[in-house]
Amino acid sequence: MAPVITPVVTSPIMPDTSTVVIIGGGIVGLTAALTLAERNIPVVVLEKGRIAGEQSSRNLGWIRKTSRALEDIPLAQAADRLWAQMAMRVGSDVGYRQAGIMFIARNEKQMAMHENWLKGVNAAGLDTRLLSHSEIAMRVPGGAEKWAGGIFTASDGRAEPTLAASAIAKAAMAKGAIIIEHCAVRGLATSNGKVSGVVTERGEIRCDQVLVAAGAWSRRFLGNLGINLPTLPLICSVMRTKPLQGPANIAVGAPDFSFRQHQDGGFIITQRGALDAPLTLDHLFIGTRYMPQLRHARDNLRISLGKYFLKDLAMARRWRNDRRTPFEKVRTLDPLANPALNGEAMRNLSAAWPVFKQAVMAESWAGVIDVTPDSNPVIGPVASMPGLTLATGFSGHGFGTSPAAGQLAADLVTGHPPLIDPTPYRFERLISSH
Repeated sequence: MAPVITPVVTSPIMPDTSTVVIIGGGIVGLTAALTLAERNIPVVVLEKGRIAGEQSSRNLGWIRKTSRALEDIPLAQAADRLWAQMAMRVGSDVGYRQAGIMFIARNEKQMAMHENWLKGVNAAGLDTRLLSHSEIAMRVPGGAEKWAGGIFTASDGRAEPTLAASAIAKAAMAKGAIIIEHCAVRGLATSNGKVSGVVTERGEIRCDQVLVAAGAWSRRFLGNLGINLPTLPLICSVMRTKPLQGPANIAVGAPDFSFRQHQDGGFIITQRGALDAPLTLDHLFIGTRYMPQLRHARDNLRISLGKYFLKDLAMARRWRNDRRTPFEKVRTLDPLANPALNGEAMRNLSAAWPVFKQAVMAESWAGVIDVTPDSNPVIGPVASMPGLTLATGFSGHGFGTSPAAGQLAADLVTGHPPLIDPTPYRFERLISSH
């Protein structure tokens, strides 16, 4: 099952033309649409299923700078500022709370990783600090483990995925954006070597610019255009408990569990040390590019060959624009949650904070994460196809940076001065001979 998002009534009518068309109704595409609408630039968002139906509503809701790569921190800092203004900007609560995020270590080796990261990002001027065991116990009381230490960033926070995208979508529409659900984009129209429109299952929309913000579907869509975007899937299983008198308002990440309070008083929990890594045909094509990541994170991946491989194999990789596409056959990626991983998370968490032995699970779900070889997204133009810009490959941390990522994408699409230096996110960095 999937979390229930706040419903949004979208447009039943598709226009003939627009200045910008955004492919994908996740939170990054919606934030880009909001930014464009606020600038009075005509924009249409096309979503093959329901807005925020995939990873945008299935993530943990964390908004963090901690443990990000140094070059990725300016985007996260810009996102902090935008999240703080979001409720006022969209006229609705998005669940944003700047309550801090803490990562904790069981041993000196794990603690050294936090220490080295903090030294490496010293130039970013973060408010991050190292914590002793006693400081952890003070901030998150009721624990039963003797932690080696931790790292805490007070300015990190969280928001509610089931609220945020819907609120942003409603605000974008109120300011002139057109959002259309159940309308898959099959391909692009070009004229004189430049993008001139999108071809959908309902017909064509002429436009000047196209932004692909299609998450885990972006690789397949772009592949049909002859553009090789290297991303591979990971699946994160998550659960939410019923309301519980838990230990903290702070979000906590341990080596083998994480938790943060939900706005209803329950907790969002995951096995932070394990992700399902289903093998696909793409692993044969681009898997070697992920060897550094695999060496670093092998213990965290539950690699399998099964139903996901077969489903992926059955999906077309090439199609004509007048034929039904994979996006119409599978409207929503909806993997089953892994009960073994969720069970591990709850056992590990209950051993560390015994109050969670009383927890009752309200729901569980899973989401597909699209991961790039360097775990940073692509936000930028495709040089080989003028008029095409990407905002995808967020590698599991797109929700937190989404307000800034969407605005940066909108900037680049329209030639507006960019919110931050977009250089770390250039598509060209991932182009290789592989």
